[in-house]
Amino acid sequence: MKTILLIGAGKSTAVLIDFLIAEAEINNWKFIIADTNLNQILLKTKASKFAEAVLLDINNETHRSKLIQKAHVVISMMPPDLHFLIAKDCVEYCKHLLTASYLDDKIKSLMDEISNRKLLFICEMGLDPGIDHMSAMKIIDEIKKNGGKITSFKSHCGGLVEPDSDNNPWHYKISWNPRNVLLAGQSGAVYKENNNIKKITYKNLFNCANAIEFKGLKNLAFYPNRDSLGYINTYKLPDASTFIRTTLRHIDFYKGWNAIVLAGLTNDTNCIDVSGLTFRNWSAPILPFCNEGNKSMLTFLGLFDADLTPITAKTSADILQYLVETKLKMEPTDKDMIAMMHEFEYELEGNIKKLKSCLIVKGEDNMHTAMAKTVGLPLGIAAKLILNETLQLKGLHIPTIKEIYIPVLHELKKEGICFTETVE
Repeated sequence: MKTILLIGAGKSTAVLIDFLIAEAEINNWKFIIADTNLNQILLKTKASKFAEAVLLDINNETHRSKLIQKAHVVISMMPPDLHFLIAKDCVEYCKHLLTASYLDDKIKSLMDEISNRKLLFICEMGLDPGIDHMSAMKIIDEIKKNGGKITSFKSHCGGLVEPDSDNNPWHYKISWNPRNVLLAGQSGAVYKENNNIKKITYKNLFNCANAIEFKGLKNLAFYPNRDSLGYINTYKLPDASTFIRTTLRHIDFYKGWNAIVLAGLTNDTNCIDVSGLTFRNWSAPILPFCNEGNKSMLTFLGLFDADLTPITAKTSADILQYLVETKLKMEPTDKDMIAMMHEFEYELEGNIKKLKSCLIVKGEDNMHTAMAKTVGLPLGIAAKLILNETLQLKGLHIPTIKEIYIPVLHELKKEGICFTETVE
């Protein structure tokens, strides 16, 4: 019996689990879900007889390797720094592996072994990165096929709160890993604009909200995301004068988050003593950056409360995470939203054309979120395509090639994830 193993059952897995339970029933596959929290699995599987819940300490090498040996395809939804443990076992026991996280140097070090053992590893198979790669490459390949030359590429994506659930001054609620929200942008950003390389430090990343027009949505702005330059060759656009990948937020978000960054409250490396420490005392460094535009936001987050900070906190980021999870949590009836837009400029037959490709996905509730849908479904679809042998590719990849993006985008469209294109 063909078996899929999902390791990790956190925030973004509800839709993936539903999808794979349904596929396991249809195809008579076995579906195993492993996590440190058994109740978290059972909450999502609803006691389905087509899903087996297993308690797993990921650092228990014996238990981990036994589980992986049972699988044909492994999906890792663990934090990025733990993927390598799973990847090594997948190579050792000849199992295919899928993750939604960025491809890193550790996984790259396994490239030759993956190829030699005729395995398929796909990283960046989620939303951003993932759906952004596939949808962009589809358009890039089509423009080139028709004789066009792309001169500018901008890709924007954000996990946002659905307008009807937008009821706080941040215009934001947590729909994915809160730690990743806190640490976003810490490495700064680098991108290409009008043939100039632009570098932005973490301290300057949020001090200028770049407004963007998005049909059907209001007051969005972007900040550059990580190292865009690394994808220029991946997307085969070396001649594009502008190449940038960005993250979308409500324009007001920047007023508060910029102050938090400048005050050093996202620091996750320096240990602090929280004995008797109040939120007000902890956040004192933010006072010089507090102003009329952001004071209500910072107050809403609880930065000036007289209550004691959590005794389990070891760093400033731990305290901030507690507040973010508490104050910006999604309530049971809340819905989130994913917004993505690619902007292309290209030359075709002597004319300059502009193409916009837009995606909006709205969540169902605080568990079956738009984030869970767009992160989880590409992974589930890829696993399905591997097991039914539609996808026979081998090696280490991200989903920028036709063999991956054509069948996956086709399946995503069936699930209601499709783009609207306009050309000027």
